[in-house]
Amino acid sequence: MAIAPASRIVTVLAKRYRGKAMVDLGRAEDTLFATVLSARTRDAQVLKLYPSFRKRFPSLASLANADEGEIAASISTIGMYRNKAKFLKALARTLIERHKGRVPRTMEELVALPGVGRKTASCVLSFAFGLPAVAVDTHVFRIARRLGWSRGKTPEAVERDIKKLVPEKLWSEVNRTFVPFGRDVCRPGKPQCWRCPVSAFCAYRPKTPAPLR
Repeated sequence: MAIAPASRIVTVLAKRYRGKAMVDLGRAEDTLFATVLSARTRDAQVLKLYPSFRKRFPSLASLANADEGEIAASISTIGMYRNKAKFLKALARTLIERHKGRVPRTMEELVALPGVGRKTASCVLSFAFGLPAVAVDTHVFRIARRLGWSRGKTPEAVERDIKKLVPEKLWSEVNRTFVPFGRDVCRPGKPQCWRCPVSAFCAYRPKTPAPLR
């Protein structure tokens, strides 16, 4: 697929899905924590507990000095909460000790933080700092493969393929638009192709027809 069709797909979806990403909480620190918490967890679940979590731990120091069990109890409604509590404590401590309490602005520094992979780092770069990045979560992975943009079997491979097809100025739009599109139309299992605004550009076969009434 050439650059023009890929650009058109992202542009069409960006016009339909205009809202900001659910884990885009404004401040880099909040976006970082929320994205770490969202691993294998629905964003809506994270947003539901996040205000009380930050009320309990309003500063990096309070989180770094907290007992892991206390942190775990504050996020116990989401998956893998014990592991996430461990990462959050270590993450807060690392930001204080190595970055003067600030969230770094480079991929290399971000992925070196406890509990932070490329997807989380890309979300922070894109949403918090406005830097070009492609965050490949389950929705982006699935949709890119259905579109025919990638045959990659890992998020890293899919990210590389997307970057070859989509102009850098649109990289950050990929995750922001593909996530709501993946929840709404291009769903796991059986996509709703009859409702898809980019069906004509999609390699997925066979297209799913509208249900009979």
